[in-house]
Amino acid sequence: MPKMNDRERLAKLMTDQQRLSQETQAVRRSLRAQYGALAADMEVETLTEREFRDLINEAIRVGGPAAIAALKALSPTAAKTGPAQEQRPRQEHGVAVRRRPATPQGAASPGDGTGL
Repeated sequence: MPKMNDRERLAKLMTDQQRLSQETQAVRRSLRAQYGALAADMEVETLTEREFRDLINEAIRVGGPAAIAALKALSPTAAKTGPAQEQRPRQEHGVAVRRRPATPQGAASPGDGTGL
């Protein structure tokens, strides 16, 4: 078999790379479909779509063992009742709304001319 020149070798490598990329995508889709089927069997109705997505994203981000350890560390009563959630300003148009602290009634403001 004659030795391939650089152009032929490059063409073969590019073909191999494309084939491997396609195979990688197929395996990735298959694995994600298997995990999706697992989620279909779970009772996720108590979570909002955002909570479910955030939960999965955080578990993936920190890694399986760390996420499992953190969840197991929750007390059973906290898991049933849920943690006390602080009221946060809602987001409007993707930007968090900042609320100003309430001022006591009768407090002079800089614009009312009572600053003597």
